[in-house]
Amino acid sequence: MRIDYHTHHERCGHAVGKLEDYVQQGIRNGLGQIGLSDHMPLLHVKPEEYYPEMAMPMEELPRYVDEVLHLREKYRGQIEVRLGLEGDYIEGYEEQISAIIEAYPWDYVIGSVHFLGTWDITDFRQTAGWEGKNRLQVYEQYYDAVIKATKTGFYDYIGHIDVIKRFGFPPEQDVAHLEDAALEAVCAAGMAIELNASGLRMPCAEMFPGPRMLKKAQELGIPITIGSDCHQPERLEQYLPEAREALKEAGYTQLLTFQDRNRFLIPF
Repeated sequence: MRIDYHTHHERCGHAVGKLEDYVQQGIRNGLGQIGLSDHMPLLHVKPEEYYPEMAMPMEELPRYVDEVLHLREKYRGQIEVRLGLEGDYIEGYEEQISAIIEAYPWDYVIGSVHFLGTWDITDFRQTAGWEGKNRLQVYEQYYDAVIKATKTGFYDYIGHIDVIKRFGFPPEQDVAHLEDAALEAVCAAGMAIELNASGLRMPCAEMFPGPRMLKKAQELGIPITIGSDCHQPERLEQYLPEAREALKEAGYTQLLTFQDRNRFLIPF
């Protein structure tokens, strides 16, 4: 069974296509399951005072959930639709994040670190934030946030765990110890990670995580799922054949799927 568990849609502001467009594309592709996993609304910045088109407005969240549940029923028997959320980890906003997660019947919640303070390190408009920074310190801050996310108990898996490399600003120093510490925290928390294929179309030209980190995750026994992180319907499953090959090379034989926050392993 083929799956794609990381997708975005027009509500988040920086993707195109309606939820139903992605479901129909999944059926055309022959997917067994599709995870609809749009961005959690912004909590720590005022949307009207920040960069536009960052995440869905808070008032859209219940509509998003209702629409996914409707599509699940409408396309039952053709494709399994999973209700997901990409839930930012923002230190100091744990109570607000928990309230969102507890309020809806998610199948899974992705724990992703995009923000270091108000700097979104994954936004191409904000790459100037690297100027004058000690890159190693930025990497340390990022992986510290990932580790803190694993300790909240909010999330089912960590999304694009090494996304800090996205725009190609690596420190001169080796950061394997930071990557391994994050993986060890995932393992200690009994969580999973994803292999996010979207890095292949980014300046880093490498999936999240890269081969060394992926192999380390397998050695630690960390379960894994898979996602394209597509923002257009036609990019559903983009680079996932390459991702499945990378998983095989790392020693993985099963993918993790979710339903009602419960985990199920499937062969691939």
